[in-house]
Formats: sequence, C-alpha cells, structure tokens
Amino acid sequence: MGGVTDLLSSHSLDVATRYLDLAGVFASALLGGAIARVERLDLFGFLAVGIVSGLGGGLVRDVLLQHGTPVALTDVAYLPTAIAGSLIAFVISISQHAWDRLFTVLDAAVIGFWAVTGAHMTLAAGLGWLPAVLLGTMTAVGGGVARDLMLGRIPAVFGGNAMYATVAMITAAIMVLCSYLDAPALGIILGIVVSLVFRVLAVRRGWSLPNGRDWQPRSRLATVMERGRRVVPRLRP
Repeated sequence: MGGVTDLLSSHSLDVATRYLDLAGVFASALLGGAIARVERLDLFGFLAVGIVSGLGGGLVRDVLLQHGTPVALTDVAYLPTAIAGSLIAFVISISQHAWDRLFTVLDAAVIGFWAVTGAHMTLAAGLGWLPAVLLGTMTAVGGGVARDLMLGRIPAVFGGNAMYATVAMITAAIMVLCSYLDAPALGIILGIVVSLVFRVLAVRRGWSLPNGRDWQPRSRLATVMERGRRVVPRLRP
C-alpha cells in the first residue's frame, strides 16, 4: 500500500482528483442525457440537462469554497466533457433493462468520484472535517438536484433514491478520515469502492431511509385527547 500512497502523493494526488472530477462530470452528464430521453426532449434539451447535471455539483462546491472562479469555467476540459456525455446519451439508445443496470453503476461511480474530490478540495482549501463532509456530499448530489428542479421534479435525493445522499456522506467521511490519517490515496480508493458496493446493494435490496408517512411526533395532550375520543361514546342524533 505504501507504493500506491507514494504514487498519489502531493501533485499526483491533485492530478488524480482532477481526472476523478472529470469522470464524475462525464458520468453525470450521461445520466442527465438519459433523463432527457425519458422526458422526450430535443437536442438542446439533452445538452442543457446534461450540462447542468454534469457541472452543477462542482459549481456549487467551488462557489461555496470561494476559492476563485469555479474550475468548470477555468479548466477547458470540463464543458466539453459534459457536452460529450450529453451527446452520447442523445445518439445511443439502449434497451430499458440494459440502461437500468448501467444507470446503477454510473450513479454509484458519480457518488464516489465527486464525494472524494469534493472532500479533498475542501480540505485542501484549509477547512475542517465537517465542511469537507458537507461539501463532498453536496458535490455528489448538487448536479442531480439542479437537474430535477430544472425539469420541475422533486429532487430524487429527497426520497426513494436508495440512500443516495447517505452513500455520498459516508464516502466523503471516509476520504476525510483517511486524509487526517495521512493516507489520502487510500481514502480515494476505499471511498470509491465503498460507494460502488453500498450504492449497488442499496438499489438491489431496496434500502432507504425511513420517511414521515407512518410517524408523527406525539405530545402528552394529543395522547390524552385521543384516549378521550375512544372512551366517550358518540352522541346519537
């Protein structure tokens, strides 16, 4: 493991983070293009949805970090990468079954790539562990939230998404922990692997966080009133 750590130290680690960020842009733009196909949008719609999906999370991250102009606007590779993902989704049509399987893997990859890069870039900017976990999570889910809002849909991250944000948070936390242990390379590898395994298992087994439909906060007054309604018979007209 020491050889891997040395290989991804200092400048090499930054280069690896950049390519992981670009991989997340491409995969997320591809996912955005797939959703544009479901919505039966035209070419411009594919490009708009794909670009927002691919660049949204990174833009939110960089704006909150206030560390200069967002990298998506200064690095010439970002916008073409998002456009490429959108165009591939526009040109290639695959079966629903094949797409469902591909979507799960791509989705898990996006979480892993962006959660570790978001956490790493936050720590590199001099912030602490909690902002790093927060921005790592926001980097992973931000593009999807922006995409869904643009399409007038409730963001998928708010429910019924097989623990999307939870996986992103765990992945970012792994990256932060390994960085504090002076093993950021291990954090990248372990975070992406955990993201892939956890997300795929969550989708296949239907894991999700509890929602509020079957639970309401109870007060003593509400309990007493409910008992009273059970005891007092209804008055007949």
